[in-house]
Amino acid sequence: MSTVIYPGTFDPITLGHTDLIQRAAVLFDRVVVAVAAARTKNPLFSLDQRVSLACAATRTLPNVEVRGFGSLLAECARELEARVILRGLRAVSDFEYEFQLANMNRVLAPSVESLFLASSDKFSYISSSLVREIASLDGDVSRFVSPEVEEALKEKFRGLRLAASTEADGGGSAA
Repeated sequence: MSTVIYPGTFDPITLGHTDLIQRAAVLFDRVVVAVAAARTKNPLFSLDQRVSLACAATRTLPNVEVRGFGSLLAECARELEARVILRGLRAVSDFEYEFQLANMNRVLAPSVESLFLASSDKFSYISSSLVREIASLDGDVSRFVSPEVEEALKEKFRGLRLAASTEADGGGSAA
């Protein structure tokens, strides 16, 4: 059975990510979407939320599973018996960083290869950070994410705006 691991922060998972996952699901028997804890990146969504959103976005793909991880990617790949790490490239500018990661992973896990897939043109401009920025300003992200992710972003930013409003008002009413 051929297994590929597709790691990322997925904060949030976008249609660009799901396009790569769908394409990988045709090429491999098993696709593991590995959601990184990414504590140093200070993600908008918790690990559990990002795993849940990735599960919702990939629920129609029977050979795809989603799991969180907090270890080195090389170790996660070994544990999952994945022989391939999938990485997406949106633009030439992504290649240098991804190439550096691939070389480091080759040192850490020599039996695991990195595979780069170019993003589909229609998704090449989408990034999680741009989606978060648009959503934070109450913009329409429905063309970039699944309905579940769109709703989660609305709820998250509604809550953050409410918290900021309450804090700006001094934390409550003056009695």
